[in-house]
Amino acid sequence: MKPKVIYIMSAWSSFVEVDISILSKHYSVIINTYNWQKKWMVPFLLVHQFFVLVKHASSSKLFLVSSGGYWSIVPVIVGKLFSTPVYIILNGSDCASLPQVNYGNLRKPLLRNICRLSFKYADMLLPVSKSLVETENNYYSEDHTDHQGYKHFFPLINTSYTVVYNGLDGNFWKCSSPAEKEKNSFISVFSSSQYILKGGDLIIAVAKRFPECNFYMAGIDRPQGDTAAGPNVHFLGRLTADGLKEAYSKCQFHFQLSIFEGFGCTLCEAMLCKCIPIGSEVNFIPQIIGDAGFVLKHRDTDLLESLIREAMGCVDKSVRAEKSRSRILENFSIENREKTLVSLIENKPVSIQHTL
Repeated sequence: MKPKVIYIMSAWSSFVEVDISILSKHYSVIINTYNWQKKWMVPFLLVHQFFVLVKHASSSKLFLVSSGGYWSIVPVIVGKLFSTPVYIILNGSDCASLPQVNYGNLRKPLLRNICRLSFKYADMLLPVSKSLVETENNYYSEDHTDHQGYKHFFPLINTSYTVVYNGLDGNFWKCSSPAEKEKNSFISVFSSSQYILKGGDLIIAVAKRFPECNFYMAGIDRPQGDTAAGPNVHFLGRLTADGLKEAYSKCQFHFQLSIFEGFGCTLCEAMLCKCIPIGSEVNFIPQIIGDAGFVLKHRDTDLLESLIREAMGCVDKSVRAEKSRSRILENFSIENREKTLVSLIENKPVSIQHTL
């Protein structure tokens, strides 16, 4: 009989599905999730969560929590009461405060305190990149260095941590056809709420300077009454994984122009589909890109224009496209994440080698 692991999350996502798939190979996984978006329900959900976790605590090997938030404080309390280990995966918003773009759990006083207590009393923290521990950049403003990461906000927290990179399925994320990619085509992926955070406004502005190019935005529909986007900007709306793979497969370049990015799963997906990456000098993005693509130093339209012209003019596009895929396969595979997660849960040494 497989040992039991309780997986606690706030919402479904691609990386949550990967984790559940990984864990299900080794453990009997019980999923604990509620609609935490309805704030008036949070007190009632916390009480219900408490009794559910108490029921399973003594028979569970581990509580594994995806991200810090309202849903992470009760597992920590119940874990202490029953001596059940609690690991918290840090994904991004739980380590950030960017009120200027309405992003980050730590910009809200109550949620910030809940994260602080959760991180302090957890048995281990599992950030998906070292940048979620502590990072600084001046990408958003050349005159102001931005400090983020849970250690910046909570310097007295001494909970042990291990970086566990996200894992992607290279067998799925690959070019869907051998056809040649559309020349001078660019794709980005974000929701309407992430428009500024992911650089949507920057892409719209720079697209006007490249009428010969096509810019595709997945995850977002054309805003009603929009007059800013030119005819070479195409809004693809929400896509299925298969639809997104098709879009990546057709495009030559991928934008990841985030102001803050805990990891960059869409960046990795696109690179697996041999899109040459163009990313912001933020968090872990430059390390993912390496020498396969191009990095934007500051959030500036003129600089982005110059970088796009450099990318379009490079003579080694095919080499960079192949290198993009190989970097992700070597460093961010599902197999690597599985080995690391299971080793940590079983208290065994982690021995994954990366080529970054």
